[in-house]
Amino acid sequence: MTEDRLCVGAISGAFGVRGEVRLKSFCADPEAIADYAPLYSEDGSRQFTLTITRALNGGFAARLSGVGTKEQADALRGTRLFADRDALPDLPDDEFYHADLIGLEVLDTGGKSLGVVHAVHNHGATDLLEIFAPGLKSTVLLPFTNAIVPTVDLKAGRIIADPPEGSFPD
Repeated sequence: MTEDRLCVGAISGAFGVRGEVRLKSFCADPEAIADYAPLYSEDGSRQFTLTITRALNGGFAARLSGVGTKEQADALRGTRLFADRDALPDLPDDEFYHADLIGLEVLDTGGKSLGVVHAVHNHGATDLLEIFAPGLKSTVLLPFTNAIVPTVDLKAGRIIADPPEGSFPD
């Protein structure tokens, strides 16, 4: 996917028999996903407008343009939806889109390379940076807090981190 688009949601299947889909929004304001239309499939081959019809446990029921049957809605299960970056709001200086963090080099406060951000996860409490480093048997999860990650420099392509003792081997 192009850097000009960011993933804002995903379709988890059909809702009902009239072509509605179950939608999971990844937006800070979950209902705002409809404001970022048109939304695109990951490969850009499909484009949708979106209308949220009701809130559901863990997401929304929604209508997508061009989807009118349960079968069409079912066929979209697992489809991630992308919005043009220009349609998304500008963020304050201390907030970042996850896509902008992936691929950044992570350095400790002494300048030693710790690895590269492989993914960003959020399981409810705080974001976690998944760091991949050559020579490690597994990735390292680093809490994305101001205390542990005091500096994110998107222009320089790096993150400065002060990881808890024992997070990375010496």
